[in-house]
Amino acid sequence: MAMTKRVQVLMEPAEFDAIEKLARERRASVADLMREAARAQLLAGVQRARRVEAATAFVDLPETPLPAWEELKTEIETRHG
Repeated sequence: MAMTKRVQVLMEPAEFDAIEKLARERRASVADLMREAARAQLLAGVQRARRVEAATAFVDLPETPLPAWEELKTEIETRHG
């Protein structure tokens, strides 16, 4: 996905220096590290909440009769090798 949004963050010089050093050690850009940190710290909770919501919705579905395991297994093997 193309990155089209810009964010400006002001930091204490010592904090920036530490991040810049870490970026060099990882052979990444400061921007890459900041995006990684945002995903790990801020977006992980959102993604987790969506998974919980999906699982809850699935569990709350009415019971539906399923074919026998051997029939399901055959279908899975047929479709996915």
